[in-house]
Amino acid sequence: MTNILAPVEPPFEAETAALLEGYPRVQGHLLSLFRTFANSARFLRKGVPNLLDRESPLPLREREIVILRTTAHWRCEYEWGVHVAVFAEAVGLTPEQIAATVHANPQAACWTGRERTLLTVTDSLAATGNLTDPVLQSFRDGWTVAQQLEVIALCGAYHTVSQVANVARLSPEGFAARFPDAA
Repeated sequence: MTNILAPVEPPFEAETAALLEGYPRVQGHLLSLFRTFANSARFLRKGVPNLLDRESPLPLREREIVILRTTAHWRCEYEWGVHVAVFAEAVGLTPEQIAATVHANPQAACWTGRERTLLTVTDSLAATGNLTDPVLQSFRDGWTVAQQLEVIALCGAYHTVSQVANVARLSPEGFAARFPDAA
C-alpha cells in the first residue's frame, strides 16, 4: 500500500471494479480522476458523478458554467479540460465564453444577465462559501430552491474534485482542453 494519492491501475479489486462500472467513460476510457477515487470504495460510492444525471433541476448549460468556473477558480486544469472537451460544444459555449470561465470578470459582455448572476454566485461560493444579501436576492429571484441547492452542491463537489485532481497531480487527459492563455 502506497501513501501517494494517484490513479489505481487495473486489475481492480472486485468491489472497486463493480463500483467503477457505474462511472462514465469518455471514448471508452475510464478517467484518471475516477481511478484516483478508486483509492477508497467509500469515496467511489459517495462520489460526484451522481450530480451529473439527467434529473438535475438545472439546465445543462448552467450546470457546465458552474463546473467550469469552479474548477477554473481552483486552477484545476484537469477537470476543467475534461468538461470543456465533453460538454462545451453541446451546451453552446463559444470560445470566448470558454476562455471567460478562466480569465474574465463575471460581468463580461459574452454572458447573458442570468449567466452573469450565476457566475457571481459561483465566484462568491468559491471565495467565501456564502453570498452577500444582494447576490442572494438575485439568486433567489432567478432560481428555484431545488436549483439553488444544485448550484451549491456543484460548487462544493467540484471544489472537492479540484482538490483531488490537484493533489494527485493528475495530468490532463489526452482529449482534454487546456487552459487558455490570458488575453
